[in-house]
Amino acid sequence: MKATVLHAPRDIRLDDVPDPTILRPSDALVRVTASCVCGSDLWPYRGINEVPKPRQIGHEFVGVVEAVGTDVRTVAPGQFVIAPFVFSCGDCSRCRFGMQTSCVKRGSGWGGTDGDGEPVPACQGEFVRVPYADGTLVATPELPSDELLPSMLALSDVMGTGWHAAHRAGVQQGETVVVVGDGAVGLCAVLAAVRMGAGRVIAMSRHAPRAAVATSFGAADIVAERGQEGAERIMELTGGVGADRVLECVGTAESMEQAFAAVRPGGTIGYVGVPHGITLPIEKMFRDNINVAGGVAPVRHYLEALRDDVLDGTIEPGVVFDLTLPLAEVAQAYRAMDERRAIKVMLRP
Repeated sequence: MKATVLHAPRDIRLDDVPDPTILRPSDALVRVTASCVCGSDLWPYRGINEVPKPRQIGHEFVGVVEAVGTDVRTVAPGQFVIAPFVFSCGDCSRCRFGMQTSCVKRGSGWGGTDGDGEPVPACQGEFVRVPYADGTLVATPELPSDELLPSMLALSDVMGTGWHAAHRAGVQQGETVVVVGDGAVGLCAVLAAVRMGAGRVIAMSRHAPRAAVATSFGAADIVAERGQEGAERIMELTGGVGADRVLECVGTAESMEQAFAAVRPGGTIGYVGVPHGITLPIEKMFRDNINVAGGVAPVRHYLEALRDDVLDGTIEPGVVFDLTLPLAEVAQAYRAMDERRAIKVMLRP
């Protein structure tokens, strides 16, 4: 089959790789109908994360089940399924606690190995072997329309990750929320905060197309300033108080500093950006009773509820996909994301 392989920084190719097959009774084989490029894929693409050797890449996809192992009970051939960006067994204590991203059988993830040490394809390709299908995949009642497909794909990562930021921050009815980061996760965090009942959402964005999406998702204010100027603008908008909750959706030292500058004493920062070079200001946290909560999002825990919100029209996170390309043009998809010419790129066969 064809699959995306990162050979070196900024060297993305669509290569021939071995076809995946059912290896365990708990496996499913899924034909990918849509995948996408994630902001976190750009860390190794840009060389910020080391790329010691060529490897398959991609961790978000939806598709149709082609075959299942003899132990699989919850999905069947012909069903459309959403795959979270981390596979999980669904049975261990961590999965039962809703922390599927810490599953004892998670292995090294898509493009690596499962908990039994067997190789697992990454997701920007034609087919994927899904370990622990019952604990991982979530089916829809019927095949989604082309209009619904982007939103279904958004549930595999960015919508669930944005939701996790809002959930861990503890967004409550009527509160003021600031979102730091205007990538797909940050925009979905705006949508999540609004869905949770925030009274006012302030999105930090200096890119007009992204700011427009944030506004369409319910952001009341857009702050283009950064650093001290950004902090002053947030204080101006909040009457000198600061935000009740801040959702940090980037993962850099600068974005976390911005979050701390925006939150009020006693407030909470929910963080989901993959951390790079961040040191938390413990003394400020102590002095101002600032809470920090978050981490890698257990998307599987939220998936059924978010699926239903999409199906009944409550949310439309697929708006974050502003460019669709064929899988054969995956290198162009990465360039578009890297150069910020696209918010998020969907790949179709």
